[in-house]
Amino acid sequence: MRKFEEQLQGRLLTRTTRRVTLTPEGLALLPKARQLLDEARDLFAELGSQANARQESLAIGCLPTVAVHFLPGVMAEFRKAYPSMAIRIYDNSAREIAERVQRGEAEFGITILETGRWDLEIKPLVKEPFMLICQANHSFARRRWVNWSELEGVPLIRVSAQTGNRLIIDDALGARSEAMTWVYEVQHVASAVSLVAAGAGLTVLPRVALALAGEPALSAIPLRNPSITRMLGAVTRRGVPLSAPAEDLLRLIEGRLAKVNRRIPEHS
Repeated sequence: MRKFEEQLQGRLLTRTTRRVTLTPEGLALLPKARQLLDEARDLFAELGSQANARQESLAIGCLPTVAVHFLPGVMAEFRKAYPSMAIRIYDNSAREIAERVQRGEAEFGITILETGRWDLEIKPLVKEPFMLICQANHSFARRRWVNWSELEGVPLIRVSAQTGNRLIIDDALGARSEAMTWVYEVQHVASAVSLVAAGAGLTVLPRVALALAGEPALSAIPLRNPSITRMLGAVTRRGVPLSAPAEDLLRLIEGRLAKVNRRIPEHS
């Protein structure tokens, strides 16, 4: 207070051995000082409310093939630790997930990892092969593997060119992709699986997505020449740490993916 008085070049308080009272200058300053303190208290309360609101909500991105089968069990476990947490899941394409994370709309994304994304931190989680999906009574179902060349002329179902899975397959096959007989093109893996189950053709899916096709009427066979794989991982904004709930959720997802990937056999 004495330093404050020195800066003002005036006394605000009268001090004796028994009491301290305000000077006329201090009395004039008192209403403004109270107003500043009230405004500061309101500001801190507002900032605290905003921080609590952020802590009570969480947004993530996740590929549909992962979101459909793996997230429900993970979320059930996550809610035991965070029962009041509101969670938003963007089940989008790989490109959309990366964009949402970069814009700060999602804290992290579970997606196909891409090279050259200097603006994102990436953490590899699961490397998995693409598999041929056919009916259990199909001749390919008894094979240990199938060459891509054997699929020429066979009715095939592929997903949209907007998806990361399609881009990986097209890039690996090159010109051979156009030699295949693509009789259907769908937007979602679930649609491709349904068409295979109905006998409309065969499709190619990543191994983690096979849980979506987990019915006895279908079989999954490894593909060779070329063998095609994808890397699933977590992406976060570079230099931006995750909140504690986001870290816990990512840890649960990582554990679940690793466990399920070990459980799925190479040939179903």
